[in-house]
Amino acid sequence: MLEKGLQKYALWIEICVRLVIFGIFIITETAEPFHRQIQPEELWLYKNPVSESFVSSSALWIIISTVPTLVLLAFYIVKKDKVDFIQGALAASLSIGLVGLVTNFAKLIIGRPRPDFFYRCFPDGISNVEMKCTGDPEVIIEGMKSFPSGHSSLSFSSLGLVSFYLCGKFHVFNARGRGQAWRMCISWCPLLSAGLIALSRTSDYHHHWQDVLVGSLLGFSLGYLCYRQYYPALHDPNSHQPYIAFESHLHDVGDIKKHAGPSHPLGVGDLHQLAKII
Repeated sequence: MLEKGLQKYALWIEICVRLVIFGIFIITETAEPFHRQIQPEELWLYKNPVSESFVSSSALWIIISTVPTLVLLAFYIVKKDKVDFIQGALAASLSIGLVGLVTNFAKLIIGRPRPDFFYRCFPDGISNVEMKCTGDPEVIIEGMKSFPSGHSSLSFSSLGLVSFYLCGKFHVFNARGRGQAWRMCISWCPLLSAGLIALSRTSDYHHHWQDVLVGSLLGFSLGYLCYRQYYPALHDPNSHQPYIAFESHLHDVGDIKKHAGPSHPLGVGDLHQLAKII
């Protein structure tokens, strides 16, 4: 009884989980990180010039939210598969939310200064013996959130998941899609875009290379785990369908067999219906 009740409200439970995750994420966005002590011999690591982001935070959020939405909408328009659209949206939202939350907690606990932290701390370039910052407090706090890179983790969590989704739809890693380069090229475009966004964070001096590497691995790994929560492995022959589609198919097969019964063998109509399901 309890299981049936949970299944009835499964979608609402999924939505509530994401609301909680994004709520905590928003809270951690404004939290103050650990103030890590900077040793004199490592100060050179944080003396890079302050520059504008090649990909701003607002641009990043537009990219990671619109790209999955547009891809899901495109397949929905072509296939008219509402279940797949919902499952894809659940996978993408879970991936972005979880990765954002884990990234923020890591930033707050570690508190690594950014490559341009010195000039955030001392805008005029003149430090003091106590190393007490004279710059804008908000800019300084943001300068202590270098590890891991949020741009890297979020871009890989979103665009990486889109690549997994496309690989599944185009059967890139199973027999149906092998030997067709166009499928692989289209599927990998979002992943390559995520890589470019991540690399840009070292060019604009907002992150160290270690921040970008760990952030990318974090986003890629959690993105794949979230994808697999709703879709089968990419080498599976049915990689184009979400798990829930298999469950509904199994229920349909069971209903047909139950309708037939031991004393009523499957008729031609039942066999045709089973063929459509399988």
